[in-house]
Parts: sequence; C-alpha cells; structure tokens
Amino acid sequence: MKKIIIILFVWIACVGCQASLLQLNPMGEDEGELFVYLNPLPQEASRLTFMIDALEAVSTEGERHPLTLRVNKIEGARENRQQLLASGALPHGPFSGLSIKVKSALLKEKDEKSLDVPSVPVSIDFSFTIGKKRGVLLILDFNYKKSIQDSLSFYPSLSASLPPKPLANLTGFVTNYHSDNITMFDRKTGRVSGIIELDGSPAGMTINQVLQKVYVTLPSNDEIAVIDITAGEVTNRIRVNGGDQPWEIALTPDRKELISVNRGSNTVSFLDPFSYLETERIGVGKAPQSILIDRSGKKAFVFNTLSNTASVIDIPDRRLLATITTESAPIRGQFNSRGDKLYIIHELSSYVLVLDVETLSTVARYYVGMGMTSLQADQNSGLFYLGRKNETYLGIYDPFSFTMIDSIRTGGGITYSTIDGTENNLLMVCPDRRALVIANLTSRKILSVIDVGEDPYWVIVMGERRF
Repeated sequence: MKKIIIILFVWIACVGCQASLLQLNPMGEDEGELFVYLNPLPQEASRLTFMIDALEAVSTEGERHPLTLRVNKIEGARENRQQLLASGALPHGPFSGLSIKVKSALLKEKDEKSLDVPSVPVSIDFSFTIGKKRGVLLILDFNYKKSIQDSLSFYPSLSASLPPKPLANLTGFVTNYHSDNITMFDRKTGRVSGIIELDGSPAGMTINQVLQKVYVTLPSNDEIAVIDITAGEVTNRIRVNGGDQPWEIALTPDRKELISVNRGSNTVSFLDPFSYLETERIGVGKAPQSILIDRSGKKAFVFNTLSNTASVIDIPDRRLLATITTESAPIRGQFNSRGDKLYIIHELSSYVLVLDVETLSTVARYYVGMGMTSLQADQNSGLFYLGRKNETYLGIYDPFSFTMIDSIRTGGGITYSTIDGTENNLLMVCPDRRALVIANLTSRKILSVIDVGEDPYWVIVMGERRF
C-alpha cells in the first residue's frame, strides 16, 4: 500500500509539472490579445464604489467579444494605483471601442446610498486594431463629474487611450510564464507601457544596457528571444538544441558572451550575442536552475536543483572548474558587497550556505527556515533581501550574522527581485498578487504595485544595479 501511495504522489507531481508548461488561454494563429488597464480614480471619487458586470470589445462591424475581468469591484477609496481591469484574445482586425456593463454602484456620504445604473452597456469609443499574435494595451481614465450628475444615478464616463511610450532608459520588463507574454513598464511612473506576446513560456532575462537589448529564455520553445528596447519588439530568436529548455541566462560583464542555463539537457550554452550562434556547450548537474557570474567575468556558478550541487565554470577557458556540494535543492546565489563570499539559498533546506569564492570552501551556514524563493544583495549597503513562499513580507538580513533586521510588507511571496540603481528601488516579483511590487531601499516603503500576467517570473530594468 505504501508503495502505491508513493507512486501516486510521483505521478501527481509529474502531471503538475507538465501542466505548468501549458498556457492558460492560448491564442489562435489569427488572434491577438487586448489588455485594458484602469488608471487610478480621481480623489473626488474616493466615496464611490461600483461593480462591473461585463467588459466587451466591439468590432467595427458591431460584433461584441467578452473580455475576462481581472477586477470587477472598483473602490475609489482603496486602490490608488493602475489596475489590470480585463484582457482577452480577439480576432485580428479593426475595433471601434469597448462597452461596459455596470451591475451596481454605491456612494458613501453620511450613509451608503445605492445609485441607479444603466440597464444597457455603455460605449467607450476608441478605434484600435488587433494584429495576429500581437498584444494591444488600452488605458482607461474615469471622469467622476460626468459619471455622477446628481446623487441618485451613476452613468460611467470612461475614455480610452494608448499608453505613452517611456524613454528607453526608463523601461522595465516582467516575464509572465503562464501568460506567454512580457509586461513592459515605466520604472519612473510605475505604470504599464506595453505588452509583448511571446510563445514559449518566457522565464529568465538578461540585459545589454549599452546595446539596449533584452534576452529572454523561452523554455517551451527551446529558444531565446532578443528584444530591442527602443522598439519594444522581438527582433531575433536564438535557437538552441531541442529539449534544452533554456531557463535562465546571463551576460558576461564585457558583454561578449551570453550563457544560457539549459534545464532540460543539464547543460549550459555559450552564445555569441552578435551572431546568435552557440560556440560551446558544457555539462553540469541535474536540473540547473540559475546562473551567477562574478564581477571579474571569469567564473560562473550554476545551481543544480536536483543534484544538490553548484557547478563552477571557468568562462575564459570554457570548462567545468569544480562541482560543489550544497544543501538540498539550491536555486539561487548572490555575492556579498566585497564579492569574496557567495550566499546560496535552497528550496528544500532551512539553511543559507556561504562559500569563499576563491577557495570554494564552505565558511558559514545560517538557519533561516524553509521555503526560500529569492535572494538579492544590495552592493551599496551590504544587506540581503530574502523572499519566501507563503509570506506577506520580504526579509532584510544583516550580512555578518544573517539575522533579519527589518522587512518590507509585500502582500505575498517574492520569487525574484532586482535593484533599480538609478532610483534606488527594489523591484519584486509577486506571483501571489500577479504583480510587480516596487519599494524604496531607503524608506522601505511601497512606491507602486503594477499588475502583470499569470505566474510572473523575472523582472529587469534599464539602470539595473549588478555589482
């Protein structure tokens, strides 16, 4: 009986792994996708709450296409941020606008008062075109004065527009693994600026800030997409071997080598960022999860989740230098501010392991508890930011004793984070909220929350602080 239970457990786990590779709402070949965001309501709407029954896209021929609502309750007093209202796949072609059907509305004065709402959908006129396999982003603005002309009725007045395009040096990107797309955002305003559709379950990214290019792994397609930041479009695709499943990717400090971690084939690939050809391939441990390159650009550390090891690669000689035994299921590492110690977190261990980068020997082992998912080092302050599953905060740790000295309230578990060196902000991927959470490193206060897609995995920005 015990053997049967074990086999059943393994089977369920395998089914779960296969399911995780599926896109939730795949587009057809002749379809694109529409994303509708609602800007924060004006201050005067703080007493208003209304429920949305339906949001539809209306073609120029009058055909109505229901969108999937992400939010149906709009509360003027609660959400002082941009929200993803709805999205959906649409046939390619021209559209004349949207229509919104409101279910109910309440206005709080001395008491809450129910307002009369229209019995039919209200039109939002704005022409746009859906392209094949393209994402279109519309921004809605709410006019309070036109929506409430007296204290008895509510007639939603909304205007649509395309988002302003941010300067290249203000652009950030979030990969949405299960949505098969990337959310572009303005790191200064904390608002979305575009959607890039990418079949293949986009996961890890790296950035060439000089050439203004982003490289994105597509594990389901065995490809790496190249995005031109200025254009906001995919300009090339690098094909690796079938079954490689490139998971994460790194660019050497001299920007002459791309190194891809291939989870499916237990290898890493050296790729030329100009010719887009593979120049070398090295075997590592089982299920490599991530890669970290030291500031000299001479060593790369690959964390092998199923081998409980870290592979050390000599980058100039393109060879495996050493294999280090770690705790159970290593997933990520970060260097301290001096670059001479490597801190490793693990999925199935309660300990953070610290290695001497030169000797590759273990020098410390800190207990922090199970469920570690992300680690980011601030090279300016020396502090570490540690995220865990099922937590509503991100822990801030002292590098010497590795004890938690403070925290940032995030509202959900953080699976990856990076630092915007220009603004001195911490950008945190929060799958629980399907959001990117941005906090200031000095005040440790949340500055903005950006709604993104399903199962967000990675964030990267121009001005990212690496060392």
